[in-house]
Amino acid sequence: MTEAGFDSKRYLRQLTQAPGVYRMYDVKGDVLYVGKAKNLKKRVSSYFLRASGNAKTESMLDQVADIEVTITHTEDEALLLESTLIKQHRPRYNVYLRDDKSYPYLLITGDNAYPRVVYHRGAQKRQGHYFGPFPSASAVKSTQDTLMRLFQLRNCRDSFFENRSRPCLQYQIKRCSAPCVGHISEADYARDVQDAVELLEGRNEKLIDRLVGDMESAARALDFETAARLREKISALRRLQSQSQKVGGQGDFDLICAAVDGGVAAVVVVTVRGGINLGHRSFFPSAPAGTESADVMAAFVSQYYLERRPPPELLVDPMPADDAWLSESLAERGGRRVHLKTSVRGERRRWLDNTRATLTQTLSAQLASRAGVEKRLASLADALGLSAPPMQMACFDISHTRGERAVASCVVFEAGAPQKSAYRRFNIDGIEPGDDYAAMRQALTRRFKRVKDGEAAMPDLLLIDGGKGQLGVAVETLDTLEIRGVQLLGVAKGSTRKPGLEQLFLPGQSAPLILPADSPGLHLIQQIRDEAHRFAIAAHRGQRGKARQGSMLDGIDGLGPKRRKKLLQTFGGPKQVARAGISELARVEGISATMAQRIYDYFHNTA
Repeated sequence: MTEAGFDSKRYLRQLTQAPGVYRMYDVKGDVLYVGKAKNLKKRVSSYFLRASGNAKTESMLDQVADIEVTITHTEDEALLLESTLIKQHRPRYNVYLRDDKSYPYLLITGDNAYPRVVYHRGAQKRQGHYFGPFPSASAVKSTQDTLMRLFQLRNCRDSFFENRSRPCLQYQIKRCSAPCVGHISEADYARDVQDAVELLEGRNEKLIDRLVGDMESAARALDFETAARLREKISALRRLQSQSQKVGGQGDFDLICAAVDGGVAAVVVVTVRGGINLGHRSFFPSAPAGTESADVMAAFVSQYYLERRPPPELLVDPMPADDAWLSESLAERGGRRVHLKTSVRGERRRWLDNTRATLTQTLSAQLASRAGVEKRLASLADALGLSAPPMQMACFDISHTRGERAVASCVVFEAGAPQKSAYRRFNIDGIEPGDDYAAMRQALTRRFKRVKDGEAAMPDLLLIDGGKGQLGVAVETLDTLEIRGVQLLGVAKGSTRKPGLEQLFLPGQSAPLILPADSPGLHLIQQIRDEAHRFAIAAHRGQRGKARQGSMLDGIDGLGPKRRKKLLQTFGGPKQVARAGISELARVEGISATMAQRIYDYFHNTA
């Protein structure tokens, strides 16, 4: 088990051997690493079954709190999906190419009269039609070459195009129709561009039928040279059509599978655009006991597409109740017909089968994780002598730097999981700097007044980051507020301050409770304490940063927030403003010579 509490043995026992992509998460839900595998079970197991000897890998594994997998058809699809997810999440333990050297696209420009067909990488900011992603640069260049031969579209730069007085070599070898010197009209060139777009979008049957008709007409007219050229063109179109479908030519749909098992409802959504798997998301909606999978599907689809435009097709399993009504509702929202299907054949059946497999894997992992949480809660209840596992827990921590800008944090865990919507921060004021007891008293008073007013839930277990002193303050504060029925627990770092040696203090007990380092209950305490510490530090740093940016300039008479902001933007910080001369200050927009003198005098008179 890792420090983050991830039970690798339990997870690996239920992991599939199918090909796919896996993502490792930390306790905050951030993606640590994205990887691909021919065999998911074998690859993921390799991380945990033996020491890697690599410091980076060992550091990553210490932070793993969860793993998700997406099952794919093939290894090539896993490769493409891995790249998409790395680009999307930028995990800290993956290599991310900052120049966007991911998968390439083909671009037919749309910002000039005679569009060009070009190889493209990077952000898709230019107007035009983008096709891809392609699995390699050679695949793009091969498609580009075929389009130039079939439709004679230009690929030259605009500066070259605009300064031609006679056709270039591409025209001589019949790979360009020479629009630069007027050898083709704008309308005819636009028709060729549209044919190329339809071909790449997979709508090329009409184009091929027309060419077949032209070829037969040429043959009947005994124009065998034209017929042979058209036959080669048709053959090339057939090859390109096959390649286009393979790398993502057609098909926009979502695959949605839902299931309920062991009281847990799960939904997996796979997004497919242009035949390319763009990845999946897993959802665990709250559902009353006895809810059927079809009811989960109906509620989920209705809510999921509330602010999203649905694709033309939804491949679902199971079919939701009132599917006809749901289809009409989605069509009205999206402005086009939406078909819900569950019985499909061929390639789409394989897509749906893989989505079912991904759902099974996701639900299995969630159930395993839930079992682990129940084990940690039961262990904690047993260690503290509680009559029942603490389902609602809160933890308080104080953060400051030598008393400056003290901030208290309150994090809330429900059923062993963080409830971030219930987190609260308290800016502490009116106390002596560095008085942690007063800060804790103020934070607890403000929080539990809201609890008494019904604005926040009463916790079963209240953790205080600190030893006997902080715990005593908490007991006194709750007694003053007449709060009853809350179990208090002080969590102090041991003498060596190493994880696993925490000392736990219960009210009325002089000796600390020390749990074994491998105790699941201790791991849960560590997770909650660390989350409270992280949340408090983040709040304190924000307050301290604001104070240090503004405090040095706040005392200057007549200097408002807009001009303070302009000074900080110009010089980079208050210290740099303090070092600036009068003439430098006066050059800042909005700062007059009089104000520049006042600023200069303020810093130098108080130095």
